[in-house]
Amino acid sequence: MPVKPGTFLLVIGLAAALVSGCGRSADDEPPTPPPTSSGSPSAISGPATGTNDGLGAAPTGTPSASPSRSTTTVARAGNPSGGATVPAEGRAVDTSRPTRVIGTGTGASCTGRAVVAAVAAGGVITFNCGPDPVTITMTETAKVRNANGPRIVLDGGGKVTLSGGGRHRILYMNTCDQAQGWTTSHCDNQDHPQLTVQNLTFADGNSTGEKTEGGGGGAIFVRGGQFKVVNSRFVRNKCDRTGPDLGGAAIRVLSQYQGKPVYVVNSTFGGAAGQGGSCSNGGALSSIGVAWVVLNSVFSHNEAIGQGANPARGGTPGGGSGGAIYCDGNTFTVRIAGSIIENNHAEEGGGAVFFVSNDRSGTMRIESSTLRRNPSDGFETQGLPGIFFLGASRPTTTGSKLS
Repeated sequence: MPVKPGTFLLVIGLAAALVSGCGRSADDEPPTPPPTSSGSPSAISGPATGTNDGLGAAPTGTPSASPSRSTTTVARAGNPSGGATVPAEGRAVDTSRPTRVIGTGTGASCTGRAVVAAVAAGGVITFNCGPDPVTITMTETAKVRNANGPRIVLDGGGKVTLSGGGRHRILYMNTCDQAQGWTTSHCDNQDHPQLTVQNLTFADGNSTGEKTEGGGGGAIFVRGGQFKVVNSRFVRNKCDRTGPDLGGAAIRVLSQYQGKPVYVVNSTFGGAAGQGGSCSNGGALSSIGVAWVVLNSVFSHNEAIGQGANPARGGTPGGGSGGAIYCDGNTFTVRIAGSIIENNHAEEGGGAVFFVSNDRSGTMRIESSTLRRNPSDGFETQGLPGIFFLGASRPTTTGSKLS
């Protein structure tokens, strides 16, 4: 595979540059704040902003509590042939007794305004939007209030699409954002809030121009607490087109509690031509210093479209790595099992996965998975098609096919 000029210099200088670009010092931490609290909004419906299209292929799963029973058939998210065992901490949350319900039985009653209010109030949230799939178009980002919870569960029952309308990020949680309330003196390492999204589709999210914490996260941005994704789909999400280290057209995650992994289970990112995510780096997922466990999921037709890699080559804005998944930091792990990663593309390195552990302590495992047709236009690790890897040792691959 041809290698772009400057690639070898990139590899030599990559670790040192990433340490300075990605690390956080004690000086970056906010001062110790007093705990804050916010009241629970009562509104769970409002003026109609949804349409009953649902993309025609919302994820299935345990439905939210609802008096209506759907007769509409919806496609399942994730890889149905994936046989990876899902541990208890990676499974869907029981939402049979929700804290609050969005909607009153019709599509028109399920609005973006109601979603924003419910997420701010926290708790276990389900939808009652009638028997048919519904798309709820967000006119602003739903933001988690850190004092409300400690669990926030958003369950679409397999029939709800949250859309950013191509203009807005859809969901945001940041334990270090003073505007959302500080709840501890160590915001980057606290066990709450614990955010779960399940049985939902996230479509047309766009975080372009969002600069908080470096940007990225076209559909969902998370810093701190704990986070997982179950039985969900992500389609046509975007973030900034350039930048050496920002990423995550679908999801961007920083600073998880005690280094616990983010679980991505039975979920699809892209899934068909024209449905994938697009960002400078990480066409689906992006993180710094965060561990991932990806089980029985599908990543396809996602793209990293930046140019110049990281650190950015002279005369370029940087980016273009991790067609599907972009991870860097120091000590972290990535485990991919029972999953399919195919037809993703990187302008620079790692058409499927870009993995850089700055101090070479990070590890990656690929189990019973298929990675194929993930071109890296610039560089990748010899013998690992679609992967650029710098870590403790060569990735472990068992029962998997890489081509």
